Amino acid sequence: MGKSFAVIGDPIDHSLSPNIHSAAFRELNLDSSYIAYRIPIGELAEGIEGLKKIKITGFNVTIPHKIEMMKYLDKIDESCSLIGAVNTVTNTDGSLKGYNTDMDGFLDPLKKRKIMIPNKKVLLLGAGGAARAIVAGLAKEKAQNITIANRTLENAEKLSEFAKEIGVDSKPIKIEDVKNSAKDYDFIVNATSIGLKNEQSPISLEGINGKTVVYDIVYLPMNTDFIKKAKDEGATIIYGYEMLLGQAIRAFEIWHCIEAPYNAMKKALLGGF
Repeated sequence: MGKSFAVIGDPIDHSLSPNIHSAAFRELNLDSSYIAYRIPIGELAEGIEGLKKIKITGFNVTIPHKIEMMKYLDKIDESCSLIGAVNTVTNTDGSLKGYNTDMDGFLDPLKKRKIMIPNKKVLLLGAGGAARAIVAGLAKEKAQNITIANRTLENAEKLSEFAKEIGVDSKPIKIEDVKNSAKDYDFIVNATSIGLKNEQSPISLEGINGKTVVYDIVYLPMNTDFIKKAKDEGATIIYGYEMLLGQAIRAFEIWHCIEAPYNAMKKALLGGF
């Protein structure tokens, strides 16, 4: 019997996950299928019942269900409880276990490039769900401190408190107060959606250099204005698609308990652009 997988959310038609996972199944000759399944807000309970009826093996969860889905889980992995949101679920005879692959997905490209986090000063733009997972990852890897810059100071303050609770020094600022301080950081991460609609970089990157690591979690367009400006300054670049790939690889390994075919999945993802 083949295994079936899905990604749930709304909107869902733009999801790249079916392509990435289908390519992995083909590469390893696995009898599995992966579909995008639209579940509108307010219909999550029925949607999950439907997935259990078809005996889905596992599924990914995207916007708007990543927090509400927590209510329907029978078990949760520590990444999931720490971040307070779920994006990957396994179904074992109707018992659902939740994971959050954002943290591992974020760290994966850094590990692949052997970029060290300990003692690094980090500037994190944004204070939403992705930013929370990134803070958890940076704390786990022993970053020295994290400045959280956000449009709404209150949200930066909340995330900064969370950072301190899990053991990393942090301070909140308003995004416009970054001014020309980018050069004072080792590592700059855009965890906002700024760039998705080709907006200008949210901060000035003047004065950074080849030692500065610049990471944008926006993956479409691949070269956001933020990334272009970082390239102009000669920084080390990490693209949003690399985090997306890291998340997909972690989900694949949770579901199949075998090593994911990285290159096949990368090719499928970049082919989707």
